[in-house]
Amino acid sequence: MSWIESIQKAIDYMEEHLHEDISTEQIAKEANASAYHFQRTFSILTDISVGEYLRRRRLTLAAQELANSRRKVIDLAYKYGYDTPESFTKAFRRQHGISPSEARKSTCKLKFYSRLAIQVSLKGADPMNYNVVERKGFEAVGIKREFSCDFSHYLSGR
Repeated sequence: MSWIESIQKAIDYMEEHLHEDISTEQIAKEANASAYHFQRTFSILTDISVGEYLRRRRLTLAAQELANSRRKVIDLAYKYGYDTPESFTKAFRRQHGISPSEARKSTCKLKFYSRLAIQVSLKGADPMNYNVVERKGFEAVGIKREFSCDFSHYLSGR
């Protein structure tokens, strides 16, 4: 299994278990990686942490369910892994800008985070046409400054 397939398998695992309390170790195991390396690779690829991805996806699904059902906020909070309705409301407001009850009442826009899918696009395989052209000489103007590489006076607090 390739590295890309391993990461996608871990993302698929996260999506399948969004309603469960899953650990980074379980997710990394799906990618055949250590938790440390998986977290590091995931955050480099996506620019967010594993925990942040899970939080965003859960709150996106919660918002959809809130808009399309009459389920109580407390039930949704527990379904999406929050211990209290207050912690759910706080996280919901941080992501969507409004409370769950406000989202249910109005037709305002909510933030939607899609499921991740890894796609690889390599560039640079096409040949580049270029010319080497000789030009006349030119002058450059600048200001000369000297700086010390000794930073000890900054570290000592002076």
